[in-house]
Amino acid sequence: MKRCYFTLLLLVQFELYMMSAILAKPLGAPGILSRRDLLSGSYYYKTCPAAEEIIFRKMKAWFRKDYTLAASIIRLHFHDCAVRGCDASILLNYQNSERRAYASRTLRGFQVIDDIKAKLERYCPKTVSCADILTAAARDATNLLGGPFWEAPLGRRDGKTSVAKEADLVPQGRENATSLIKFFQERGLNVLDLVVLSGAHTIGRSSCHSFQHRLANYKGSGRPDPSLDRLYWRNLTQSCKKSSNFVNLDATTPKTFDAEYYKNLGKKKGLLSTDQELYSDPRTAPFVSTFANQPPDLFYSQFAVSMVKLANVKVPTPPNESEIRLNCNYVNPAPRKNVNPPRHG
Repeated sequence: MKRCYFTLLLLVQFELYMMSAILAKPLGAPGILSRRDLLSGSYYYKTCPAAEEIIFRKMKAWFRKDYTLAASIIRLHFHDCAVRGCDASILLNYQNSERRAYASRTLRGFQVIDDIKAKLERYCPKTVSCADILTAAARDATNLLGGPFWEAPLGRRDGKTSVAKEADLVPQGRENATSLIKFFQERGLNVLDLVVLSGAHTIGRSSCHSFQHRLANYKGSGRPDPSLDRLYWRNLTQSCKKSSNFVNLDATTPKTFDAEYYKNLGKKKGLLSTDQELYSDPRTAPFVSTFANQPPDLFYSQFAVSMVKLANVKVPTPPNESEIRLNCNYVNPAPRKNVNPPRHG
């Protein structure tokens, strides 16, 4: 067991080293830079120096009103990045957009991003993208509940396309480990990232509808999911008289961003079947055990790394396909053409 921990610790340390090297990488010659190369923690220092401070203060104000919004913002960020990359396509609000997809029906926090955007437009108009706002807000949401703080590379642009059927590909809590691993690998993320980012379930809530299949007649057995702790199952049954009710994802410390999520999995107290699956599958279980048994700083450090990797997924949006939205809900209106012919003297 000690050898297993040592090996996994080395892997985590390697991830940390590689990410620090990427963040410190000097820019190459003009003309060969990808959008990802242009991301920087100091991107707005000259054009909007107070951008991150404004985002943090707004997040803090919303957090004081409703602490559950912290988890909602992190989830909103994941749903955005997992589809077309972090391009704020999840925020576009029109028929058949990602936001209107069935998989997005329980997403929250849109009003928080709108509020931040409105403030930034007054302070430095047409400068800070909605994609960057969501990325920085997810970082601040983590930190406000006791989690880590990290430098978030910024400089994204907002996409102009949002398709509902693409949003329905995002995991919904019933997938097996193989499907989850495949989904992450298709986005350039590995098994470690899967386990670490799932650790965001240390905060937040889930609707009973998402896990009711575990409470009775699991897979046609006539019984509950055997991977559920018996007392935990009873509590969930009591809490879920209606499928629309909500239950904390972390039964132990739901208001604190910590590593209790992993300890809960070892006690058969993973709320979603995708959570408990991480404990039982041999490809993910060693990582779960490591984070459950090591000081939480290990999880915090790797969570920061995996969040930066998530925010870099498909960093896309060439200028002809992107913009800096004026309102995060809508693509900017096309510039008006001059319909009057020029006058000649």
